[in-house]
Amino acid sequence: MIHASSDLGSIRDLNMSYLMLARRVLASDREAAQSHLGISAEMADTLLKLSPAQTEKLASSSQVLCFFRMRADAILAGLAGRGNKATVSAVTNDALLTA
Repeated sequence: MIHASSDLGSIRDLNMSYLMLARRVLASDREAAQSHLGISAEMADTLLKLSPAQTEKLASSSQVLCFFRMRADAILAGLAGRGNKATVSAVTNDALLTA
């Protein structure tokens, strides 16, 4: 049972980091942030309007709120070291943009 509590705490920390990052990038360049995060204008509005208490409650969900939108073949090629430098660079850029 100790692991479940620790896992939920880790999910909460991940969610809070994601929400704070999402809000920060939305505030600085909304259009680019929406594209990189893969969220709609309505979702962006909602994230920006959350109170600290609402943000904390959402982060405390047992669900991971962020997701990765990278192509599996590019990831595997990059991790396996079989891709050329352009492929590895593309994987790195995709990872940075979706983080």
